[in-house]
Amino acid sequence: MSCLLKNMYRISETFSSSELIRVLYLVLLFFQTCFSISSVLQDQERDRISELPGQPVNVGFDQYSGYVTVNQTAGRALFYWLVGAPNTLGHKSRPLVLWLNGGPGCSSVAYGAAEEIGPFRIQPDGRTLDLNPYAWNKLANLLFLDSPAGVGFSYSNTTSDLYTAGDQRTGKSSIHVFLVNWFKRFPQYKHRDFYIAGESYAGHYVPQLSQIIYERNKGIENPSINFKGFLVGNAVTDDYHDYVGTFEYWWTHGLISDTTYETLQAVCDYGSSEHPSEECEDAMDVADAELGNIDPYSIFTPVCNGSVSQRRHTKSRYPWMMHRAYDPCTERYSTVYFNIPEVQNALHANVTGIPYPWETCSDTVGDHWGDSPLSMLPIYRQLIAAGLRIWVFSGDTDSVVPVTATRYSIDALNLSTVVNWYPWYENVKVGGWSQVYEGLTLVTVTGAGHEVPLHRPRQAFILFRSFLEGTPMPSKKQVM
Repeated sequence: MSCLLKNMYRISETFSSSELIRVLYLVLLFFQTCFSISSVLQDQERDRISELPGQPVNVGFDQYSGYVTVNQTAGRALFYWLVGAPNTLGHKSRPLVLWLNGGPGCSSVAYGAAEEIGPFRIQPDGRTLDLNPYAWNKLANLLFLDSPAGVGFSYSNTTSDLYTAGDQRTGKSSIHVFLVNWFKRFPQYKHRDFYIAGESYAGHYVPQLSQIIYERNKGIENPSINFKGFLVGNAVTDDYHDYVGTFEYWWTHGLISDTTYETLQAVCDYGSSEHPSEECEDAMDVADAELGNIDPYSIFTPVCNGSVSQRRHTKSRYPWMMHRAYDPCTERYSTVYFNIPEVQNALHANVTGIPYPWETCSDTVGDHWGDSPLSMLPIYRQLIAAGLRIWVFSGDTDSVVPVTATRYSIDALNLSTVVNWYPWYENVKVGGWSQVYEGLTLVTVTGAGHEVPLHRPRQAFILFRSFLEGTPMPSKKQVM
């Protein structure tokens, strides 16, 4: 310190007073920058995952997880898990992709990370992890987020938060605040190509968040959040067309009777599926009974033994939605693994001692969901006009948000066709079908249920690669 003071004294004798002020300002700025960089690095290192219990050794990529506060007054904080691209040449230029699951009230860690696109698969013992050969972090850095508060490890110190969730707070408020604060903690991802992806009720979150980022970026030449586009699968899009397409799918696939199909058409007024009429709910109950003991999220695959007792009606997005298991038992493995104290410690999770066990979905959040706009189509029109990359995909064995509903919603946009409906291939097999519209690409995945990457991981990987590259799905038989 004495040396610094002596040097400062010598400087004061060398420069005029105005020059001295400028020098002192630059010195102060230098120390502030150094302090800021040091603080950011400390925050990152605090969130670094050294190793998860049961994971294979030498995975070759970095992982971080922890909390980002989105409302200081309410004590509301969201949990994230960042899985980096493999540490190879060029990995620092890989894009960043935010993945969101829906419900509403379901965890992106439970679904997206643990059984769909994440790097690991939880084994039946609930303690061992295997590598996912089709993990999407091979192509991009993946950021999984549990939202809103009350979902997964995300929490709030204000109890009423758990009973007042809705689209406005989740998609247009909390997640955007999370992103702004997260980029401050991880500034190395600023200005990098950024995409948003998700499925199911994230069909609301994703376009809503995309809209607010797009609008905030207007007029900024090099925005910190360098948003390029979004990708959604089996996505809740438009209540009217979701109703029409879902009832039609049930009937055409022989899941419900003619009478029930006619009743659904007559008593469901095609208004808000979040708050259907009593008559419509009664008709839904009859349809559910006719569906029987199948997995509605994947109608041709077996259910987990004993899962009948686990099926729970929720008043989340759709009255007929039931939380389900598929491996068909992957949810059970997740519930065991993420409740292990050593796992929570490794993830820097549950630091406040949440007074309830970790669950794949929160019925508290889902049952008390508030605002839910009837349609995302106006946002689609705005973002298509903005020239963003927009892809919609659909597993064709899902009866909850079926391919018919998705196609009706897209048809309602009245987009011009660039490439007509065609089969796409993975190796020599048809992987599904695709149609390229002006500003939007539709892809179906054959034999896939509600969680496309779970049921058809290889096809989903090809889809994601094509999306990032901005190229159509492969139309010829070829080896990947």
